[in-house]
Amino acid sequence: MPINITMPALSPTMEEGNMAKWHVKEGDKVSAGDVIAEIETDKATMEVEAVDEGTVGKIVIPEGTASVKVNELIAILLEDGEDASALSGGAAPKAEAAPAAAVPAPAAAQSAAPAAAAPAGPAPVTASGDRVFSSPLARRLAKQAGLDIAAISGTGPKGRVVKSDVEKAIASGTGKAAAPAAEAPKAAAAAPAAAAPAGPSKDQVLKLFEEGSYELEPHDGMRKTIAKRLTESKQTIPHFYVSVDCELDALLALRVQLNDAAPKDKDGKPAYKLSVNDMTIKALALALRDVPDANVSWTDDAMVKHKHADVGVAVSIPGGLITPIIRKAEAKALSVISNEMKDMGARAKSKKLKPEEYQGGTTAVSNMGMMGVKNFAAVVNPPHATILAVGAGEKRPVVRNDALAIATVMTVTLSTDHRCVDGALGAELLQAFKGYIENPMSMLV
Repeated sequence: MPINITMPALSPTMEEGNMAKWHVKEGDKVSAGDVIAEIETDKATMEVEAVDEGTVGKIVIPEGTASVKVNELIAILLEDGEDASALSGGAAPKAEAAPAAAVPAPAAAQSAAPAAAAPAGPAPVTASGDRVFSSPLARRLAKQAGLDIAAISGTGPKGRVVKSDVEKAIASGTGKAAAPAAEAPKAAAAAPAAAAPAGPSKDQVLKLFEEGSYELEPHDGMRKTIAKRLTESKQTIPHFYVSVDCELDALLALRVQLNDAAPKDKDGKPAYKLSVNDMTIKALALALRDVPDANVSWTDDAMVKHKHADVGVAVSIPGGLITPIIRKAEAKALSVISNEMKDMGARAKSKKLKPEEYQGGTTAVSNMGMMGVKNFAAVVNPPHATILAVGAGEKRPVVRNDALAIATVMTVTLSTDHRCVDGALGAELLQAFKGYIENPMSMLV
């Protein structure tokens, strides 16, 4: 029976993608694990592997097609012994499982994992008493989404409802369980508050300008995602800001010594080249280790206290920003952080990062010092509770022993989610960070 290949969800938040390139053509034989296509999301270009073997019978979505919805049919695979006549033979093709199951959920979803791990419950029945055949995972996902699994059509063996069926129902808004009558007025009353304020329409804006004095550039997926997430952040997170000045002279001197001592390969290339940003990442990670109450994420039910400092670093790429993450940064040597950052920064600019390399994290650093910016305040990116905005290091007058002196000073501003990191805790975290920056040898022990 022909196998449907659908647009996979390459990340938990993906709703659509662009069909960037096909690596196969109709008539080609493929095996499980073969790369068959490249999908471009708002943040990265990902390879799609076949999960079954057979012959490519039909390519439904040609390469170059934009905004293909998740779970939309993109190709049909013929099993051994089938030919093109099977494509119109009347039998409904079975769906090839999307390879997205291996993609880890972002930290916000991971924080809910203990609750989601609860038993899915017994198999449900319809109103007539017939049993609904479904997988435990499908029942659990349906329960979390408030869906009636009996109202979802199954595509698994013998009509069994599987994970992809529930995800399709969530995406299409079907299969919703009826709300209890007593709760209907309450839900209706809450509806106005739940609606996010809309921005001005295109027509409203264009009326303000003379026709022909502008040109329209449609939003791409990345810009839409940035707008959605940061609007959500400002609407839901009560931001609080704490700033401090850090003297950099000792750090800059140590950086020179460490870079001069870097071993070189046979071509004379050093094994690492530390930047101030690398040392800032390490200092923030160690500060979060020392002040664990600030290494948290907010949920309505519980505080998520992280065991490691996974530091996201804002990287500017064409069309927006992406934050590759240095995992367990508190435990890594400066040279390791530096090389990881250079590798991921380069791949970020070419959209070659994997979702697990930029999703999640426990905090973030946004450094605009290299652009000459003295100070600024960054927007917290949920599920993070903090983000550190780093300004330029510049010569400033300072007072030492009641006398004026000159030092290289950098202003940093910590933005916090005041629900879980209040002003005093944020100040404690910044003091710990300042200690590592101004006494950088402590980062080496």
